[in-house]
Amino acid sequence: MHAKRPVNADRAPVDITDTLARFKDRSARIGIVGLGYVGIPLAITAAKAGFKVIGYDIDAPRVDQINRGESFIKHIDSALISEIVTSGKFEATADFARLAEPDAILICVPTPLTKHREPDLSYVVNTARAIAPRLRKGQLIVLESTTYPGTTDEVIRPIFEATGLKSGVDFFLAFSPEREDPGNPDFGTSTIPKVVGGDGAEALSLADTLYSQLIVKTVPVSSAATAEAVKLTENIFRAVNIALVNELKVVYAAMGIDVWEVIDAAKTKPFGFMPFYPGPGLGGHCIPIDPFYLTWKAREFDIATRFIELAGQINTQMPYHVVNKLAEAVDRSGKAFTGSKILLLGIAYKKNVDDMRESPSLKLIELMEGRGAHVDYYDPYIPVIPMTREHAELAGRRSVILDAKTLAGFDAVLIATDHDNVDYNLTVAHSKVVVDTRNACARAGISDARVVKA
Repeated sequence: MHAKRPVNADRAPVDITDTLARFKDRSARIGIVGLGYVGIPLAITAAKAGFKVIGYDIDAPRVDQINRGESFIKHIDSALISEIVTSGKFEATADFARLAEPDAILICVPTPLTKHREPDLSYVVNTARAIAPRLRKGQLIVLESTTYPGTTDEVIRPIFEATGLKSGVDFFLAFSPEREDPGNPDFGTSTIPKVVGGDGAEALSLADTLYSQLIVKTVPVSSAATAEAVKLTENIFRAVNIALVNELKVVYAAMGIDVWEVIDAAKTKPFGFMPFYPGPGLGGHCIPIDPFYLTWKAREFDIATRFIELAGQINTQMPYHVVNKLAEAVDRSGKAFTGSKILLLGIAYKKNVDDMRESPSLKLIELMEGRGAHVDYYDPYIPVIPMTREHAELAGRRSVILDAKTLAGFDAVLIATDHDNVDYNLTVAHSKVVVDTRNACARAGISDARVVKA
């Protein structure tokens, strides 16, 4: 399937010597398509390393905001963007006609799922089609967006080669998966090793040399498809282990055992165990999505990914489990769930970030309101729910103020995201019932009969 193509004997490959040298002395110009949670940190890293960077995005207001030195992402300080803009090392543009300018173009656009849980490569394909008319000899194009093995070879390369230029001869194509973890204080773009796979030896050499100037360590692999598989493997590993502890949570709860206490004790073993933690469902741009990319691709080879699909089923059912536990807790307090008022703590998909992509909180609201409850939310990082593809009806809802008076007006509080700057003592003290999906109250040292773990 990924067999090597015969070398084009009609013309010799472009000499990459000069480009390699300009990558090494950082005089090359870098283009980054997609100025979001992946593209902006990468742009900051490249510009601070000394490269001149052009950032491309279809969102013109976002481009203007970035060029003013303003951040739209909580964990990225505006000062970092302002620094690289005022230094002259970075500029953002919505003008895709300028894609011929960079020596290397790094593609950092979304790869979501369709409503039928199939890969949606529209952003990647549209970006490739925007690059193709401006593609010039000697350019390096690197896809960073998470996708199934074969995308670089089977989807991107044909679009570029339809111009008459040939990969590995006239231009060079590689894949290097993003490994961003928004809000992680210990690891950032430049300190996370970078996997790199290329369409041929020259492409790999170019990509490896470029990223070596930006990242603490590169990890070259044999092909773009292998690099694509690496990223999926990383996130599938997390998804199936989260599914395992989510299932254990349900089993142990039936036995009267606290799964959080079990995990805390188990992780003291210095070998053979890695802690994962249960939650109300999966969120973020990777773990809820990436496993289904491999599941979809595996069908082409008549292979059923039963283990991955089972993990997906378990994780997908968690919001339903949580709402059932919440309804039981409300019923026990003497209030019918239908008509009850519920406060949801946290819209972000994980703590201490303003990122709500694929957040299970959106599904929780849908399920609670579907059963007749009235739901408000509090999130210190997301004052207004933005437009989303799956839950457009929630757009525009605003966070309430978290205080004693507000809390007293609800029949129950559901903790879906355990932000560190939430006062959990205040929350429990002034609530009738608290259903905690993150063990936040126990970590805050709270022991109260009103707290129910779910």
